[in-house]
Amino acid sequence: MTVSTALVVAMAVLYALGVFSMLERSLTRVLIGFLLVGNATNLLLLIVMGFPGVAPFYGAEGPSDPLPQALMLTAIVITFAVSAFLLALIYRSWQLGEADTVIDDADDQALRESAEETEDALEGEEEDAEEEDEETTDFTEGEAAPVTAVMDEVQDETRGAP
Repeated sequence: MTVSTALVVAMAVLYALGVFSMLERSLTRVLIGFLLVGNATNLLLLIVMGFPGVAPFYGAEGPSDPLPQALMLTAIVITFAVSAFLLALIYRSWQLGEADTVIDDADDQALRESAEETEDALEGEEEDAEEEDEETTDFTEGEAAPVTAVMDEVQDETRGAP
């Protein structure tokens, strides 16, 4: 395994663990997941920078592109700022409720129940629509006719017109 392949595998593992951790209800795990995703992004930018072993500013082919380096510094600053904000939220939630777990309130539960009722109603409408298999149209009375029959009638009328 080369250095680049090892970095790609490490980046993929960090992204997977970070997203998995961010889906938890505990704010501490969300913070850990966010830090993992931030480090995976830094690894991604490191991979994009160029070939391993080449000087960062001046390699064998000439000067390297400084944009990925600037993006990496920006990603580090953004990760630090958001993690500081999340730490403040975790500390405040611990002060107020002595827990860092996000719980559902009454509005969340009502929204979930209304979504389940809507889903049940839509399933009932789909079953009713499957029972009606007749070929009818809303524009004319009776069964639907192919378009070619209508076009033949229009052509016959235009041929007979002066």
